[in-house]
Amino acid sequence: MKHLADNAPLKQLDEWDDFVATRYRQGKSEEEFRNYKTEANPTVTEFYRQNHAQQTFDFVLEKKAEYCSLSRDKKSIWEMAEYLNTLVDDSDPDTDLTQIEHLLQTAEAIRKDGHPRWFILTGFLHDLGKVLCLYGEPQWAVVGDTFPVGCEYSDQVVFPEFFAANPDIKIPAYQTEYGIYKPHCGLDKVHLSFGHDEYIYQATRKYVPEEAQYMLRYHSFYAAHRHGAYRQLMNDHDESLFEWVRKFNAYDLYSKGRERPKTQEILPYYEELVSEFFPSKIDW
Repeated sequence: MKHLADNAPLKQLDEWDDFVATRYRQGKSEEEFRNYKTEANPTVTEFYRQNHAQQTFDFVLEKKAEYCSLSRDKKSIWEMAEYLNTLVDDSDPDTDLTQIEHLLQTAEAIRKDGHPRWFILTGFLHDLGKVLCLYGEPQWAVVGDTFPVGCEYSDQVVFPEFFAANPDIKIPAYQTEYGIYKPHCGLDKVHLSFGHDEYIYQATRKYVPEEAQYMLRYHSFYAAHRHGAYRQLMNDHDESLFEWVRKFNAYDLYSKGRERPKTQEILPYYEELVSEFFPSKIDW
């Protein structure tokens, strides 16, 4: 059974999910938001310290070259889901849900509300990119709020003070409003910090609608879809598609507390759903 690295700040990746759900819960007051940092889980704080210090422009390009060529393997969606299932921490007393059950929980919440089949599928797919941890990538290169590199950091990114330790802070060309980009160039031309969002987007983009592609690629880009940051880099097309990202976000944040999915009962539905959109194996 595969475990997260002993020196990792998070006991399990779900700690980051729980932090995000609390930080962005609906109905939260502005005062609570301002005070939240001082009350944050110390392990999550340390995670972001590492993330912000080490997600440099050069690092992002290196990891995109390594993984986004999709030359690592050829597996089915189900094989990757089963592989992700080995990412557990047996010492955690607070959850006994498997990774597949987490994916099904999100998808079932979307299905219950009557959304299109591709939307339901997106809920099932969105965290599969976390297999990066099983490839040996550190947590700070797999999860965490994403943000553009190559331009100045927004104070709407969680723990912005930790960017002071990032080497890119000393590169003047990277620390202007637009940085290396052009105004409203479109997010497709912008490099975000690397993680599971980009990986699952690249692996599945040929098979799902563009709305789903945006959900997968930008669901951790909270500074943009929750706070309106970085709009100077977005074009009209981005603005339109981000409405779908916001719709998906509610399910990503708030589905974990719902009832445990009856996996064996619903599995045939998801087997049919996956086969509708994907061939037997895809490139990873």
